[in-house]
Amino acid sequence: MIEVPEPLAAFIVVEIRQGRQAAKMTQEAFGRLANFSASHVSAVENRTRALTMDSIAGADRALKTGGVYERLVAKLGAPTWLREWIDHEREAVALRSFENAVLPGLFQTKAYAHALLSGALFTAEQVQQKVTERLDRQSILNRDDPPQVIAIIDESVLRRVIGGREVMREQLAHLLKLGTTPLVQIQVVPANVGSYPGLGGPFVVATLPTNADVGYLDNQLHGQVVERAADVLQLRRAWDAIRGGALAVPQSTELITEVMEQL
Repeated sequence: MIEVPEPLAAFIVVEIRQGRQAAKMTQEAFGRLANFSASHVSAVENRTRALTMDSIAGADRALKTGGVYERLVAKLGAPTWLREWIDHEREAVALRSFENAVLPGLFQTKAYAHALLSGALFTAEQVQQKVTERLDRQSILNRDDPPQVIAIIDESVLRRVIGGREVMREQLAHLLKLGTTPLVQIQVVPANVGSYPGLGGPFVVATLPTNADVGYLDNQLHGQVVERAADVLQLRRAWDAIRGGALAVPQSTELITEVMEQL
């Protein structure tokens, strides 16, 4: 069971209890809807039992919140650097993303994300939580004013089968569908390019409403928000060089279709 860290857990427990009381539910009635015993509910509310993600998911079910408590924990319980980047990502008017190992998180299907995270050193519950968080972040693509997203991916990403052939076919079909939306452009760096700046690793550059750019780097341990002007400039230069070697959008679409049909 994943426990919610303090002091966030104390805050969430109070909010859930107030929600239960506002709905005029006894602990027993609440527990039935949340799939927990009344004694479990009481122990969580009295802080003699740790608050877990299972408890939070049960509270969302019981109170029919649409998952608001889980999203709250995902937002406030994330590391500082991730919360900072999520804020930039949601605020951005444009995102330029490069990936040389896996597809961008904003483009991943649920099955692909689950298979990808299952291959990492996470428990089943951690995988589920991270998949939920990742899919929630994709909501920026469906809002009334979505950002422009230009994603460049290495051809090897398309050919790396994550989760099996069916999962990859579904994923590549989703990629093609996203590419038909007005503000999403997907380009592929073909394998015959050889050595190029993208081999140094993935990154994202977000353009904010102020016209300032902020970068993001990811690694095995944690992500890094890049704001220093010289570093952001280096990322933009790398982006321009990478895009110069990428196929145009129509040719990229053809290659994605070809790889999908070969699966």
